[in-house]
Formats: sequence, structure tokens, C-alpha cells
Amino acid sequence: MRNRIITTATIFVCLLFWNCTDLEEERLDEAEFGGQAELVSGAIAPAYGYVSWVWRHTNYYGLQLIPSDEAILPYRGGTDWFDGGKFLAAHQHSFTPTNDLIADGWNEVTTNLSRTIAAIEVLRPLAEEGNSEASEALYEMVALRAYLNMLMLDSWGLVLKKDDSNDLSEVLRAQEAIDYLESELLSVVDVINTNKAPGRITQAAVWGFLARLHLNAAVYRDPYGTPNFTQEDMNAVIQYTDNIINSGNFSLSAEYFDLFNDENNSNPELIWALDQRGVLNREHSRWAYWSIAGSMFPRPEFPSADGTDGPAFNPDFIQSWIDAYDEDPAEADARFYQRNTIVPEAQLLDFEGREKLLATETDNSYYCADPLTFEMDRGVIRGTQWGPRKGEDGKFITCDGGVRIYPVQQRKGNAPDRDVAYVDHTLEVDFSLEGSYHNTGYRCAKYQFSRTSPNGNNFSSVDLVLLRLAEVYLMRAEAKLRSGDSAGALADVNMVRTSRTARPEQTPEPLASLDLDTMFNERGFELYWEGFRRGDQIRFGKYEDSWTEKTDDDPNKRLFPIPQSAVDAASGIDGFLEQNQGY
Repeated sequence: MRNRIITTATIFVCLLFWNCTDLEEERLDEAEFGGQAELVSGAIAPAYGYVSWVWRHTNYYGLQLIPSDEAILPYRGGTDWFDGGKFLAAHQHSFTPTNDLIADGWNEVTTNLSRTIAAIEVLRPLAEEGNSEASEALYEMVALRAYLNMLMLDSWGLVLKKDDSNDLSEVLRAQEAIDYLESELLSVVDVINTNKAPGRITQAAVWGFLARLHLNAAVYRDPYGTPNFTQEDMNAVIQYTDNIINSGNFSLSAEYFDLFNDENNSNPELIWALDQRGVLNREHSRWAYWSIAGSMFPRPEFPSADGTDGPAFNPDFIQSWIDAYDEDPAEADARFYQRNTIVPEAQLLDFEGREKLLATETDNSYYCADPLTFEMDRGVIRGTQWGPRKGEDGKFITCDGGVRIYPVQQRKGNAPDRDVAYVDHTLEVDFSLEGSYHNTGYRCAKYQFSRTSPNGNNFSSVDLVLLRLAEVYLMRAEAKLRSGDSAGALADVNMVRTSRTARPEQTPEPLASLDLDTMFNERGFELYWEGFRRGDQIRFGKYEDSWTEKTDDDPNKRLFPIPQSAVDAASGIDGFLEQNQGY
């Protein structure tokens, strides 16, 4: 069904006039563009610059993370992160068209779409006049528009087709939406650049978008039924992933967490990541600090860089790791955990009972670290954490070697352990009062706190990873598995597993066999907290399952409701926007 619509009253203006936001934009390097550099760079910077805002933790990123089984965000101790109940409802699948998390996700994607349209309108006449720089930039904006519309299709079951800012959007669903997105990507894949500067969409990224589109096409055609994975789609996935893998331009990173460090800009595994060097005014580092304990200060050179005690790992997701190994996953899989802190042996023994109160300042209660080299542990963070401690003057306590690194004191929240115990992250976390205390739940420290940030929270030079080679291997593996090539699928999965060799003792052993359940788990282990889990659960038929604090089994919840503000804004237009099924 096709409808000509506006999105919300505000977004309607955005889609028409494309200049309705005043966020500070990145200034791209105009030397890349040659003639008319300022005009070309000025056209694409607002569109590229907004993608990180789309993926902000309380926008589209949170909308993918919290409704899945990999994360949970309780009303911390009855004091923090209630936010009108939007996170509780998102996790329990009790969301409605007035949920602010859903509305924010929708608004940011549609705003970014409007910026791509604005860029296309500037670039197209220049390209038609023979400006090669404008042509190359135009191809990127067409690809970016398709990428953003794929986000719309994945979450709301529709795309907004729009070529002219003076026209209203045309809504496409199901096969019409798939055909449109495929045609857009195919129109640029053979002419788009192959080696532009970091942060720019390249041919390999477009191949990756096409592979994602065909991998999920069965869900997009019928979001409420049992997916029918066609051989044609699986062949397309294999073709496009082959193109990337066989290009020889990318390689898997030996150290898993190097993919998410300050220096990841040059990591050969990244296919498309948002270039955030230069302490740009971007919010992506919220991915780094959203989950971390509020008493934790991961950057001793920045006293204001702390965590927020936000979402934790859902216990059920952690259990999938535990069930997959005969030993502690931290010992068996380099993707699960990386130890960076040094815990004095005598002090470590003191924590076995977990009953001791705050450590006295003896040689065994802390160690000294250079602020510029201290690094908190990474991956799945559990148990007692170590970090710098502030004195009464608000400054970190120092020592001859730099700053003192102590067991982190529980200073946030209203639990009984506040001010008298250490932060001790437990596996169990839920929506009960005790289950929502600020220490509950294992935490995610996948992204590094940037060393170039003045405060560690709102700025970062860590590129935001949106497409990388490991995902490409896993897409190909899944397509092969659904095509009956179990051996080929197993080889691809094991290629990813055994590539993390920087810490050989934690390199995962190759799997002996592979089925769909194991394939689903492997995607979770490799891609956790990168925005894929909700879509994976839907594609693998697990989104209606029950997990901690979630029992809803309504297939209608596979798609989010269209925000009520968007429906209301379109109600006065012929062919108004139709709300998604079940809302």
C-alpha cells in the first residue's frame, strides 16, 4: 500500500526545508573535493554529521538495545533512569505509540533522511554539469539515504521515498520497500568510491548494505509471519559478502577490543565507521559510559568522566555465554573480557567473602598508575571494580606513581551498600527494588573511554563502528547455513572465532558443528551491544520468547508503533499514515 504522508509536524518542516536543526556540524576536509569544495562539503557534512546523533544511546541505539534480550535498564533504586517509564516499557514490549524512546528514534532517523535529501538537491545539478566531486558525493548521499531508510524498514516496517523537498514522502512497505532500497543501492554500487577518507560510505559499505537487505528480506516481506528465506536472497547475501571478503581490502582484528579503541580509525576490519577524531561534538561516547557504574572514573586525567549506572546485560544473555563453554567465558573467549587493571594479590584475597567494608589505605588496598596509561577492564564487567578515588577536594588521590587505584566505592544510589561497600556487579538484575540497585547487573565496557576527550563522556575520538568484516563473515555464514552448506557456514564462523589471537589463551576454540541456534549465539557473542540483537531475534524466531522481566509474546511487537505525533500530523492529509498492526 502506498500513502503520501508527512512524519511529524516538526519533521514535516524538516523534510520540506531540511534546515530545522542547529546542531554543530563537522567540517569535512575540503581539499578532498577540489573545485567547489565548500559547496560539496557543506552539502554532505550535515547528513554525515547527524548519523551519530541517530545512534545516540537514548535514540535509535537504545531502541535496538533495550527491547532485546541482551540488555535491561531498570528504574535504578527507584531514583534513576525512569524517564517516564519508556525503558521499562521498551524492555517488556508494552510500548505504545506515545513512548518517547520510539518517538525519538523515529524523529532522528527522519531528520537525518531530510538532510540527505537536502544534500542530494544541492549535488545533483552540480553533478549534471559534470562536476566529478559532486557526482562522487551524490552517490554517497543516495547510499546514506538508503541506509537510513533500512533503519526505518527494520524498526517500523516502512520506508519514506522522497526525491524532492517540495514533495511529500511516499510510504513503501514489504516487497515495494525492498525493491526500492535495492534499486537505490544498485544505482550507485558500481560508481561509488572505493577508497574515500574514513567516515565516508564506499563500495564495500554498499555491498554490505545489500547483503543486510537480502538477509532480512524475508522478515521485511512479512514482519508478522514465519520468515520464508528464499534461495535467491541467500545467493545475493553470499554474492555481496564474497565481494567484500575477496576484495582483500579488509582483515579481521587480532585484538577484539582494538575495534572499539581510540585508534580504531585505521583498523583494517572496519568497513564503515563514523570518523570522530579531533574531539568532535558527537555523542557516541555515550556507548562507552552509559552502562558503567556511576562511581567509576575510567579516565583519571578527567575527574568528570564517570559512568551513569544505566543498562546492564540481561542475565539471560550472559547465561547463553555460560552455557556455551565448559569454563568461565572470560577464560575461554577474548570477546567476553579483557583484564587491564592490576589487582594486588593480597587485596584480591580479601574480596573472596565480599563482606569486607571499605579498604584501609595500606599498600595492599591500592596500586599506583599513570593516569595516561590506566585502562579499566573491557567487555563484560562483573564483580568488584578498580579505579581512581576522589578525595574531599574532588580531586583524585595521588601517589608517587600517579593516581591511586582502589576498589571502587559504592557512592551512587540508595541501596544499603552505599558509602559502606564496594561496587560489586552481580549477575541478577530485574525491576524489583533490590534487583534495580545501582550495583546490580553485569555491565558493558566494549567501547573505550576516549583519551582525547576533555571529560570522557560527551566527546570521543573512537570511531562509531557501523559495519565491519566480522559481521560480513557472519552474514555469509548464515546465508550458507540456510542454503544447506553447513560446512561452508562453519568455516566462516570459525574464521571469526579463531581470528582473535592477540591473547592466545583466550582465543575461542573452533566449533565442531553449527546449527541455527549456535549461529544465533555466535552473532550475539561477536556483535553484542552493536545494535543487531533485536533484528537477529526476529529473524531467528526468538523475539517472542520470555526473558528477565519480559513475557510478552505478541508478534505485532516485532515492529514498533509509528509515533502518535506522526500519525496525528498526517491525519489531515489525503492518504494519511496508517498505524502499524496491533497498535
